[in-house]
Amino acid sequence: MSAPIPTGIALHRRSATLELTYDSGAYQLPAELLRVYSPSAEVRGHGPGQETLVTGKAQVAIDAIHPVGNYAIQLVFSDGHDSGLYSWSLLWDLCQHSDHHWADYLQRLAHAGASRDPEVQVVQLMDPGSKGGLNQR
Repeated sequence: MSAPIPTGIALHRRSATLELTYDSGAYQLPAELLRVYSPSAEVRGHGPGQETLVTGKAQVAIDAIHPVGNYAIQLVFSDGHDSGLYSWSLLWDLCQHSDHHWADYLQRLAHAGASRDPEVQVVQLMDPGSKGGLNQR
């Protein structure tokens, strides 16, 4: 079964969300989630294991939406990123599993000692028994 095509797409600038309307209902996806799950090669790489963890995007917004044929949209983000084409199937997956994707993203950030906030530099303290000092990321 192929993914449904949205019957409506609305950009809510104030809340930095993209609203996708389907016959079954409406879904709101935060710009940050869309940015960190961009289908671009910059984020996904060119194969398994080449993915990049995108950090510091808590305040990212969507500046524009461009249709791409009858199969996708291109989002232009406030940080200049615009190279991902969001297919109907990717958008449907993000709508259906946004809680899972968000939890996975937060877990990967925590594991990497990284932050959603672009103004935060995370410093991890080494084990007190080790001879090292600070471990900056």
